[in-house]
Amino acid sequence: MSIQYPEFMRDDHLYVFDVDGTLTPSRQKMDEAFKRFFSRFASRNFVYLVTGSDKDKTMEQVGADLYGLADRVYNCSGNHVFEGHNEVYRSNWRLPWDAEEWLKEKLDQSMFHIKTGAHFDHRIGCCNFSVIGRNCKLYERKEYVKYDNINKERERIAREFEEKFPEIEAVIGGETGLDIFPRGKNKGQIIEDLDWHSVHFFGDKMEEGGNDAPLSNRIDNRPFGYTYAVKDWKHTWEILEGFTYT
Repeated sequence: MSIQYPEFMRDDHLYVFDVDGTLTPSRQKMDEAFKRFFSRFASRNFVYLVTGSDKDKTMEQVGADLYGLADRVYNCSGNHVFEGHNEVYRSNWRLPWDAEEWLKEKLDQSMFHIKTGAHFDHRIGCCNFSVIGRNCKLYERKEYVKYDNINKERERIAREFEEKFPEIEAVIGGETGLDIFPRGKNKGQIIEDLDWHSVHFFGDKMEEGGNDAPLSNRIDNRPFGYTYAVKDWKHTWEILEGFTYT
């Protein structure tokens, strides 16, 4: 791919990117060619990353170099914030015991036949819950994706969870999990930091119930807010390459 840069690359434009499914394949490392392109883009623009993952997992995917190149990184859906590698904010919330027990019951009740362990990933200010578990192999992950697309298991669990625990949110994150945090402490909370003339947000889970939706909806309500619902990292690259200088 040839490298082109956006016509509106100006100091008053901010580019915000989800990571998993937007800059990288789900739970995998960033494509090296795309990383070279994106690193050049980030070095010439103001770039923020916002992801449900923690710092260590994000660096596994994009690398410590690109992580540090971003002007700000919102880990754990904005509940753990870094500028470069310097921590600037962290939440002390943890998933309540009764909510975790309820999710364990749903895990036991799930009809999906593969359960690999590590079903709870307790992060700073949030928790990720997965029926298949984080120990799954890639082919097992693909099996769950097919199952969930047909049965909408994550949608059902999220809906029932919020009915049971209205003070806590559960949204679909990545390919197999649910991101869980106090109500309002989703990705949308970072809007207060986006005090820019124009904000451009790229994400792959902007549909209702997706973990990019809270931020996408708030940006769409701004006079100069732009959102890009992408299919994968290749789609992100295609959009960025489609911009040209005036």
